[in-house]
Amino acid sequence: MLVLDFNGQKAMNADVKIVSAFQKTKTSKVKGKTSEETVVSVDHWRDQSLKEEFSLLKANKNFKASRDEVITFTGTLGETVKVVGLGEKTKVKAEDLRKTIAKIFKAAKAEKHSSMSFDFTSFDVLGDSAKAAAVIAEAIGMSDYSFDKYLSKKSPANLKEVLLSNFDKKKEANIKKALEATQPIVEAIHVVRDFVNEVPNVLRSTEYAKLIEADVKKNLKGVKIKILNKAQIKAEGMDMFLSVNAGSAFEPRLVHLTYEPTKKTAKTKHIALVGKGLVFDTGGYSLKPGAGMMGMKHDMAGSATMYGAFRAAVMLKAPVKISCLLGITDNAVNSLATMPDSIVKTRSGKTVEILNTDAEGRLVLGDVLDYACDLKPDGIIDAATLTGACLVALGNQVTAALGNDQKFIDSILKAADDCNEYMWQLPIIPEWTQDMKSKIADLKNIGTPMRAGTATAAAFLKEFIKDDIPWCHLDIAGTADGQSHLPYCPPAGGSGLTVRTLVHMLMTTK
Repeated sequence: MLVLDFNGQKAMNADVKIVSAFQKTKTSKVKGKTSEETVVSVDHWRDQSLKEEFSLLKANKNFKASRDEVITFTGTLGETVKVVGLGEKTKVKAEDLRKTIAKIFKAAKAEKHSSMSFDFTSFDVLGDSAKAAAVIAEAIGMSDYSFDKYLSKKSPANLKEVLLSNFDKKKEANIKKALEATQPIVEAIHVVRDFVNEVPNVLRSTEYAKLIEADVKKNLKGVKIKILNKAQIKAEGMDMFLSVNAGSAFEPRLVHLTYEPTKKTAKTKHIALVGKGLVFDTGGYSLKPGAGMMGMKHDMAGSATMYGAFRAAVMLKAPVKISCLLGITDNAVNSLATMPDSIVKTRSGKTVEILNTDAEGRLVLGDVLDYACDLKPDGIIDAATLTGACLVALGNQVTAALGNDQKFIDSILKAADDCNEYMWQLPIIPEWTQDMKSKIADLKNIGTPMRAGTATAAAFLKEFIKDDIPWCHLDIAGTADGQSHLPYCPPAGGSGLTVRTLVHMLMTTK
């Protein structure tokens, strides 16, 4: 949707023009005394007539250009002009710009305009034009999303074109390259949101695997696909995974995708992405209360996130080999469903006492992580909406990161910081590993109630990491959906967060 408009010719016909204003401190001396005054600056506007119109506005007297403050007027061509305050130019960070662009874009879109133009010179505030362009594209792309497939009456899509206008011709190539790199990431985030928002009576485990397979065949040329059915999962010795599926009317699936860069060498790194794909979680015999069951269609967000990151990285031709492994099932209840106190054997040979069938994600992931280790990757990252304890510890704004290799964890934390996504490391201490030991089996699937639930779950998963392979677990229980505090995310439903972090990490791994 975002179209480059070098000299602003197309912007002349846009329904709405969006420009920025800054705050500047004006210093003056009167009778030897120095005084400071905050004034509004629009010196960066190329359109002189627009400056004159703005200066004549009566409402202009009350406009301070504070961040996200907006003043609207009608231009000489009848177009709507929106002036958005950014505060002091030198203090604007990438996330500030991302949020401001998202807010003004959504507000303008809601006014049913068919075209809008963003004056790039106004928003080129990060000291790097390519980065600014990428942030603007992310903000617009992530904001331009809705899940309305089940509405009988859909709102008409009035907006046809968004222009990025008025930029230095010398920067055009870098800006174009930045936009081209951003597009696959935005598309992947939309795919993640669509999967997470899909209803459970449609997104059965078997259907989910088919949708991923169809998308890979259509969009990801050269990616190898292997999808294991129930019999093949059984042959792999994944009885822990199958214990979660035992009460389901639908077979489980293990989706195994492989991408290799065209210029692969002996030094090419191999990263495995593992995702929890619980398309619905009733809790099994440890049944969730009714209120707690609503929203459990989102329990496959880990798998969607990992597939989204894989999809974007493949389209961007990542320099690393990537294996994407998705354990997909639902957790239902019937006469065959796994009962609390059961003991199952894992793919690794260890035995697990299942004390709570609602702690099911770790059972699926444990077997899939063991499978991932046999691929001999240089690192494994798993993502899962694993514990409600994560929301208690970090709220719904922060992803928890835990693992066994500090250097590997740091590379993911740095990627998150670079992408302005909140991620915080929690420890795995020996006492929590001990807490997951069973008296009658090798492990149990829950630790001491109300004690470090996120970390003890990670301690359980760590038991299935072999050969000291660097591993990082991401608990996205809080961040996978409902990010209403972020203007570029939907107010409810799948967020698509963590995709940008993972793609950035994969693209920069050497």
